[in-house]
Amino acid sequence: MTARPWRITPEGIEVRVRATPRGGRDALDGIETRDDGAAVLKVRVRAAPEDGAANAAVRDVLRRALGLPASAVALTTGATARIKQFRIAGDGPALAARLDGLTETPSKGGA
Repeated sequence: MTARPWRITPEGIEVRVRATPRGGRDALDGIETRDDGAAVLKVRVRAAPEDGAANAAVRDVLRRALGLPASAVALTTGATARIKQFRIAGDGPALAARLDGLTETPSKGGA
């Protein structure tokens, strides 16, 4: 089984994301296992990485994919990095199952 880039917490889930700004579209792009063995959820957004626009767009992609209000998704680390961590409030097992369903065909690669 492929490692998942999220973990269930008492408050919901934490998700490790690899953001691709100026990616041409706003979408989840599957799971990638990096060369160091860490799994990341690939998210591409049209926004440029300027003034927090790309972070806001990644947050929006996550909340829309999970059907949540914006207040449920918060960036916790990596504001200026490509690898970020988001905290998503809600029913952790249900959110993890939803992400599993949205990322059924994981991809492998390095970065």
